[in-house]
Order: sequence, then structure tokens, then C-alpha cells
Amino acid sequence: MPRRIRLGIIVPSSNTALEPLTQQIVESLNTDPALDLFITVHFARMRVTMIALSEDANAQFALTPMLDAARLLADAKVDVIGWSGTSTSWLGFATDNLLCSSIEEATGIPATTAVRGMNLLLEKLPKDTVGLVTPYTHDVNKAIQENYSSIGISIADDRSRYAGLSDNITFAELDEPTLDKMIMGIVANGAKTILVMCTNVRAAQRAKCWEQQNNIKVLDSVVTTVIGMMDILGLSTTSTVAAEKWGAIF
Repeated sequence: MPRRIRLGIIVPSSNTALEPLTQQIVESLNTDPALDLFITVHFARMRVTMIALSEDANAQFALTPMLDAARLLADAKVDVIGWSGTSTSWLGFATDNLLCSSIEEATGIPATTAVRGMNLLLEKLPKDTVGLVTPYTHDVNKAIQENYSSIGISIADDRSRYAGLSDNITFAELDEPTLDKMIMGIVANGAKTILVMCTNVRAAQRAKCWEQQNNIKVLDSVVTTVIGMMDILGLSTTSTVAAEKWGAIF
């Protein structure tokens, strides 16, 4: 019998991309007989509508609503709780450390995040050719670059592209030709490991194509949420079925 796993994911309320993408990723894992898993995903939303470097925008990511969502997921007896959001990338990585420890204390369930999963994968990859793609404004994008610089990962301006958006609902409207152009722009400047930083960007399905065309690695934050959750449970994510659709991350 396959091992049954319940993933509990906290979702920004105006995010329309991560839920369908996550379900599709999990379906790929479920259909790989080598893994012998039956994974279900359970979501809880918390209010997030705007991304900006302002007091009001940052207040959306306070601990209380995060913990309220986590407690609701705990009612479903999930095996792990993941924050499928990238706020720590501009607020500072310590915010995710506090969030995960607070969730674990409040629920007794292990917790991780999109960015934690991404950074664990980054540890195994070259650090001198990292590129960044976001839907955010220049100042938010710059804050992400500065946070990565603080942990020894330099993301040069010419290896970074941003769409200049702040209304979260609009991030999911970035189309594939626009994302392709952003990726090609930073690849042309030497990016080899590319961070797609936002779980409301529909990019995960393009990762394999970008990788094959350019000999790069793509770390998409929707995918790294799932990878991080599986990792914290000690489960393998090496999957030929998933890799065929979602790229080298599997």
C-alpha cells in the first residue's frame, strides 16, 4: 500500500497560481511507482493583497494570521505545514525561522517555507551565477538581492529581472512570453541557477524547457515549497515522472 501523506499549505489569499500548480506537482509524484506515495494537499488562506516595502504591506505577514491558518491545517492532521509564500526573501530570512518555530510550537507539526526549501537546494549549487526573476517592484526586488548578499550569494543587477507589479492578484497574469523574455535576459548575462521568487507566478511548467534550452537550473518557489515539505518528512523527491514535467529540481 502507498504511504499516505498530508501536506498542509498556507496560501496568500489573492494567490491564484500556487494551488493548481501544487496539485499538478503532487499528482506527478503520486503517479511515480518508484515513490509509492499517496499525497494529498490541504490549503488554508491568509489575507495578502499587496507586495510593497511599507508598514501596511509588511503587516500582512504578522505571526498571528499565519498561526491561525496553521492551527486550521492542524485540525486536518496534516504531516507537515508549509508557507507557500516568499515574504522572507525581502523581510529577512530570520522571519521564516521565527515562523517555522512558532508553527511547530503552536501545533506540534513540523513546518517549512518556499524560501527555506529554495535555500536548501541552493546550498548544493554554484553560488556565483545566481539569477533572480520576480513580478515585484524595483525596491522589493533590490531588497531580495540584498538579503541574499547577506548570506554570501551575490545576485548582480544584470542577472535580475522584475515586472514592476505590486498588486498580488496581477502576478498570476504574467504570461509565458513575458517570463521567457525575463529568463533569456538574465541567461544572456551569465545566470546559471535561476530563482523564480513568487508563488503567484505561473512559471513552474516552463522550468524544464528553460533548462533544456539554456543548460541552467531553475528553482521555482511553488516547487520548492513541495520539495521542502517532502524533505522535512525525510521523503525522496527524486522522480523521473516529476522531472519529465517539472525539470531538474526532481
